Amino acid sequence: MVLILQAAVLGIVQGLTEFIPISSSGHLVLIPKLFGWNTFVATKGVSTAFDVALHLGTLLALLVFFRHEWIKLIQGFFRGFKHRPADWDFTSRMAWLLVLASIPAAIAGALLNNVIEDHLRVPAAVAICLLLGAAFMTAAEVYGKRNRGFKKINARDAGVVGFAQILALAPGVSRSGVTISAGMLDGLDREAAAHFAFLMAGPIIAGSGIYEAFKLAKNGFPAHGPGVFLAGFITAAISGFVAIGLMLKYLKSHTLLPFIIYRVALAALVFLILAL
Repeated sequence: MVLILQAAVLGIVQGLTEFIPISSSGHLVLIPKLFGWNTFVATKGVSTAFDVALHLGTLLALLVFFRHEWIKLIQGFFRGFKHRPADWDFTSRMAWLLVLASIPAAIAGALLNNVIEDHLRVPAAVAICLLLGAAFMTAAEVYGKRNRGFKKINARDAGVVGFAQILALAPGVSRSGVTISAGMLDGLDREAAAHFAFLMAGPIIAGSGIYEAFKLAKNGFPAHGPGVFLAGFITAAISGFVAIGLMLKYLKSHTLLPFIIYRVALAALVFLILAL
């Protein structure tokens, strides 16, 4: 029962911090180490089986929240084969922009996964990345023009946000934080940047979950059983669904400042604990 409760807490953390720009991977490194939850958590992050559960949970949140859009986007993707790009409607164009934006992080993730696992999943590295992410978000608030809505997203936005997503491979940077900020720096308003960032997370999270699932199939299911897996999956899905809605509503009229302050404070706390 204790393991299931721990899994549920980590699932909630994953679901919330995947879409609130304070870094899900960073928190999943820090929280287990802080509380000593080592039974099903590996030294360099969550164990493979639990990582699959969390990824599938947040993926479900994305699929359900944007369910009507995903249907249109899938239809638009295949419709794009029937017409020249110049003749694509908005849905076809958006579907292919999401594909374009997902390519850089997919390639970088495949090439850099071992480096990240070996060197960046430690508290000191997470704290540094929290600060770097905070600086990037601050730059977006200060220098971003934020004068274009979701309907105005173009290929340049997809490229900029897609390449920025590579930075999010490092725990502590935050996928949502860096992609929303990149969109803002390229001229998107906060809500449009978040909307595109969340949709773009779908293919990446799906790809990561599939990759981890292959590793799980190779290594076998852990001894603590499917109960822990299910607890993480359900809580990540529910909290992720809530977080998406809250962030899209919040960013209609608010800035990233509270998340910037939180990231700096958390980094300072990590450095203080390490120093003591």
